[in-house]
Amino acid sequence: MSRVCQVSGKGPLTGNNRSHSLRATRRVYNPNLQTYRLTDEQGRVYKVKMTARAHRSLLKDQVK
Repeated sequence: MSRVCQVSGKGPLTGNNRSHSLRATRRVYNPNLQTYRLTDEQGRVYKVKMTARAHRSLLKDQVK
């Protein structure tokens, strides 16, 4: 199971954990993936794994 948004294509990013003494150890920042049900114009329902940010953007586009 890949941790990639099916809408925006966002994936994991890497960075450092920093302790109080500023030692650096590698870590992974994963996107906030959630499973949503989307319907198209014909009424078909799809399960899509996308980030919460992409979902908010889709909802914003629907309001306009």
